[in-house]
Amino acid sequence: MNEDIRIHSWPCSYYLDTSKQWVSGRLSLTPVAIKFTADKTGELLVNFHLSSISEIKKESSNLIFSSLTILEKNTKHWFSSLQPSRNVVFNILEHFWREQLLSSEGAGAEAAALQSTKGKELTGLLTGSQKRLEDTAKVLHYQGEQFDNIMRGLNKIEGDMDVADRLLTELESPSWWPFSNKLWKAPLETKPKETATVSDSKNQEGIIIRIPVIITHRTDSNVKPGKLTLFASGLEISDCNSQVIHRFESKDVDDIRVHTPYEISVRQRFIGKPDTSYRLLSAKMPEAIPILEMQFSKKIQFLEDALGFVGARKSPQVDLGTSIWQAATGLLGGVVQPSSPVGGREGMDDDQVQLQKQEKISQEEAKELKQILKKLKGLALETEAELERQDEALDSITTSVDRATLNIDKQNRRIKKLT
Repeated sequence: MNEDIRIHSWPCSYYLDTSKQWVSGRLSLTPVAIKFTADKTGELLVNFHLSSISEIKKESSNLIFSSLTILEKNTKHWFSSLQPSRNVVFNILEHFWREQLLSSEGAGAEAAALQSTKGKELTGLLTGSQKRLEDTAKVLHYQGEQFDNIMRGLNKIEGDMDVADRLLTELESPSWWPFSNKLWKAPLETKPKETATVSDSKNQEGIIIRIPVIITHRTDSNVKPGKLTLFASGLEISDCNSQVIHRFESKDVDDIRVHTPYEISVRQRFIGKPDTSYRLLSAKMPEAIPILEMQFSKKIQFLEDALGFVGARKSPQVDLGTSIWQAATGLLGGVVQPSSPVGGREGMDDDQVQLQKQEKISQEEAKELKQILKKLKGLALETEAELERQDEALDSITTSVDRATLNIDKQNRRIKKLT
């Protein structure tokens, strides 16, 4: 992720301690840092990492009202005249600061990551791919349940149409026909059995991902912390106490706009009344966007500031399958059957020998990679089988709908003759 992306910026004033005066400018937040730029000179007066912050507080005094203070190491920075309000800026800054402290991408983790081996990098890559494939399988499983519900509904419609057909036959039969009153009574006994099989998939569906978010409703200036939960059937917005604020079913979502890699808006349109719209900001949003893109591929829109994120995220994954498998099999093969004999190192210098050592992975890492690859292969086969099953279900649904349409037209003509 590009660390120079500007997540948010706010007009405000900064107290410059060297000249003992307030300077007008803009306070900016990036994924890893806070910056302040003066309006008149364009000079960058403040620039420090989020991980170096010790405290963020809302303070005031006799001379300074509605101020926000940030304690960075031993320096206290004062910001005032914050727009749209001090509470909005405080909630957003505190959210990203806390997530930065909890994130594994902190300063200490970054230093440790530089020393990670090739095997650990590959294990992390494959684990991420496995998680993505599992999320895809959950969505496909829910879609399969929806297809099953549609098929059950169509079967019930066909049964009702058979009953209607028998009723019409009775009405069309002459009064002296002896079996006219027995044509349609028997199938009615099976109708209560059909209503007993109601699917309760919503209560059983699992959570794909849940992330902390900063919530803005419609165009309100007030923001509040909460949570975004993604299900296979839709998404749910709740407050910090896990009380549901709003739930969007997949069919209810009209569009999702990705403003930046960290901010999205979800909207449901209505005729004759205001739209239901929520704007969500989160440090963990880059983890949720790929799932939203998979679930709402025709409804999601990436705005200009988010297009760089799409390119950076998709370009390595264009040939993700081949690159993962080639890298994994190549490294595993290097462990099991090293390509160069021990004597081949005589012509190498120390740097080449060290590089060759770094490219090798341990037996434990190789064993873990083999297990992940085995799971990936099983998930891929299950996903492929589910897709084939859904293709067959779609064909059956199309055939049933066409048959039902013909039957309805035929019965309409028969009803017109009777009337």
